Amino acid sequence: MLRNKKVIVVMPAYNAEKTLLQTYREVLEQEIVDLVVVVDDSSSDRTTAIAKSLPQTVVHTHAVNSGYGANQKTCYRYALAHGADIVIMVHPDYQYTPRLIPAMASLIGNGLYHCVLGSRILGGYALRGGMPVWKYIANRVLTCAENLLTGAKLSEYHTGYRAFSRELLEKLPLENNSDDFVFDNEMLAQILWQGYQIAEISCPTKYFTEASSINFQRSCKYGLGCLGVALKYRLAKMKLCRPSLFIPKGEFSEEKEPGSQCRL
Repeated sequence: MLRNKKVIVVMPAYNAEKTLLQTYREVLEQEIVDLVVVVDDSSSDRTTAIAKSLPQTVVHTHAVNSGYGANQKTCYRYALAHGADIVIMVHPDYQYTPRLIPAMASLIGNGLYHCVLGSRILGGYALRGGMPVWKYIANRVLTCAENLLTGAKLSEYHTGYRAFSRELLEKLPLENNSDDFVFDNEMLAQILWQGYQIAEISCPTKYFTEASSINFQRSCKYGLGCLGVALKYRLAKMKLCRPSLFIPKGEFSEEKEPGSQCRL
């Protein structure tokens, strides 16, 4: 608990048996965490078995591999269903240190922000932590383009270390988002669209064999997807396009299927 607010950490997991326990132990060392939710996206290893052995943990396993975005959707549904006031996503691959959980939760629990990102770029931790140079350059170029299109001033859009208030999560139409990696960018665009400020804190990060990462081909696909999200945001602001990403929950009737409406 933090200021009588329930803090739940969610872990979107996939083949994380080698690092899950280490991440979990450090999460529980942060005494404000009330519950951990692990969603296993149909791993081929012992991720689910290990998660089920952990106290203070709720585990859900997807029957089939559904994607990183689909995993997060399940994470947030479970967290809200279990009464979370503050939800913090920590990847179970131990790339991001859980020791920042109290700081991130405090910014939300004290009513200062509804979204906090752990940035690998602030403080220059990315390259020092082993981020490949090509990924660093791609991150900086994409972030610059996204800031220009959205009007925001974030140091990066691509961190997987994030904290949210219950109020914010309940307002976002997350089911309209992709089930793939671009989900992360769509979510940030939705937050900016809703008019919320996004806070960032400097976050050390590690790159090692067991840490999850996408290959060059999928990175290119992800990068193009991120640019597409930012472009949709700009066109929507110009009232030239109305993507379902930015349409509030409940606006569509049951008879009308959500989708983009563009005048291009």
